[in-house]
Amino acid sequence: MAIAADTDHVAGVDEAGRGPLAGPVVAAAVVLDSARPIAGLTDSKKLSAKRRERFDERIRAEALAFAIARVEAAEIDRINILQASLAAMVRAVAALPIRAQAVRVDGNRAPDFGVPAEALVGGDALDPAISAASILAKVDRDRLLVAMEDEYPGYGFAAHKGYGTRVHLEALTRLGPCPAHRHSFAPVRAAAEQGRLALDGYGVES
Repeated sequence: MAIAADTDHVAGVDEAGRGPLAGPVVAAAVVLDSARPIAGLTDSKKLSAKRRERFDERIRAEALAFAIARVEAAEIDRINILQASLAAMVRAVAALPIRAQAVRVDGNRAPDFGVPAEALVGGDALDPAISAASILAKVDRDRLLVAMEDEYPGYGFAAHKGYGTRVHLEALTRLGPCPAHRHSFAPVRAAAEQGRLALDGYGVES
């Protein structure tokens, strides 16, 4: 559904973390202030980590409103990653301190926000509010995964942010999954099964 150009309080919404093997999926909703445009906003993936951090500070300081919501790994396993991503978006919009009159979402599917919503393919590079949401979601999730390094050492979360890199897959094979992993994802299931087979190989002396 196309949103009228003169609609006030349009929230841009995007998520980060659909593909990783560990950690939450994070969504952000942002209502920008038309009187204080933030130049240079674009898809978070096109920005360096340092520029994302700078934009994150400006968005938090200058937007009319923003909110962030997370769906943790255990819930992802229960409802699947698509439904988890949509749920995180709905929760982010619901958490805004002002009521959004409409929502624009990056992608080809918009969940039911209870207000008019429009899905824009490539919206994170086209719509400034969606770009801002993509930045907040990415920065928030990256910080979570860096902190997770201390909670679950050995997996390299601070470096790969939960994605299935060679280093991460090797750690999964060596250590097995931890509670932050998405056990419904095939590489994590395989590592868990390998661990069970290894344990089965140890006989208990009577």
